[in-house]
Amino acid sequence: MSQIALPLDWPAGESQEDFVVGDANADAVRHLDHWGTWPVMASILTGPRKSGRSLLGRLFARKTGGRMIDDADRRGEEELFHAWNAAQADRRPLLLIADSPPPAWSVRLPDLRSRLAATPVVSIADPDDGLMRALVEKLLAQRNLSAPPGLADWLVPRIDRTYVGLIRVVDALDDVALAKRARLSIRLARGTLASLGMRSEGVDGL
Repeated sequence: MSQIALPLDWPAGESQEDFVVGDANADAVRHLDHWGTWPVMASILTGPRKSGRSLLGRLFARKTGGRMIDDADRRGEEELFHAWNAAQADRRPLLLIADSPPPAWSVRLPDLRSRLAATPVVSIADPDDGLMRALVEKLLAQRNLSAPPGLADWLVPRIDRTYVGLIRVVDALDDVALAKRARLSIRLARGTLASLGMRSEGVDGL
C-alpha cells in the first residue's frame, strides 16, 4: 500500500494518509496523474460510496488547478454542459464523480450526451484484501484505537467486501471498545461481528 503525496497546504483533517492506494484504485490514480494525456480536458470517476473517490477528486483539483463536481449524475445538465465546455476552453481539467458511468444517467440534453460519450471513464473497484487490511489499520488509528498484531488479518476475511461494510465494522468496534472501556482484541472483535449478524468464525476456528 502507498499514499499519494498531498500538497503541503492541504486542508486540516485531510492528509497524505487519508488516501491509501491499492489494486482497487491504482488505475484511477494513474489516470488522474496523467491528465495531460486525456483526449479531452475532462474525465469521469466512478466507484462505490465511501471508496475515497471524493477525497481523490479534491486532491486532484487542488494539484491541477482544475475542478471537481461530485454526484455529477444528480447535477443540472446545463451546469455540467457549461463546466465541460469551460474545461476545454481554459485547458483546466474537469473531474466528474458519480456512482455509475453516463449510460446509466438520464441525460436529455443532446449536446451534453455527446460530450459525456467522448469523456474517459475510470473506476474505483471494491477493495481487495491488501486495501481492506490497510484501511482497517488506518481507520482504527484515526480513532486512536490500538490494534493488536493480527487483528486486521483476522477481520479482513470476515468483513463484507465493501467500503461501507468496512466502515460499519470499524465504527462498531469503536463503540464497543468505548462502552466496555476495553482494549481491542480478537475476542472483542468476534463478539462485535456476532452482534452485527456477521460471520465471526473462520476456517481456522479463531
